[in-house]
Amino acid sequence: MAKNTNKTIETEASVSDFINTVADETKRADCFKLAQLMEKASGYKAKMWGPAIVGFGSYHYKYDSGREGDAPLIAFSPRKSSLTLYLPGFGDKEQLLQKLGKHKQSGGCTHIAKLTDVDATVLTQLLDQSFIHAETTHCK
Repeated sequence: MAKNTNKTIETEASVSDFINTVADETKRADCFKLAQLMEKASGYKAKMWGPAIVGFGSYHYKYDSGREGDAPLIAFSPRKSSLTLYLPGFGDKEQLLQKLGKHKQSGGCTHIAKLTDVDATVLTQLLDQSFIHAETTHCK
């Protein structure tokens, strides 16, 4: 069995304390709002994953290589240039992203500069469906 060498593991650090360190007032308020939205979508309280990721729920993974670990089902992180959302892919994700509003995609990450740039209803649908997909895929 491969040892879990992941740096991004669930911690006991305070999510509120972390969000309060975000210097930009708008981004900080958006983080608190995003935490509320993700908590509602997932039914899980926010937890810190590593020093800078706010995650909701968790699952255990194991690759064919033997590497294994735990990861949040959905998560976000306030980065310098944007709020980065870590959401799994699912069947209708591309259609929702087309309706979301101003954002960028890189790999599996969705980057939003500020929440007012996106459609709140579409964001809620994206979070809800991402969580449902992650939970049904990883928590069998």
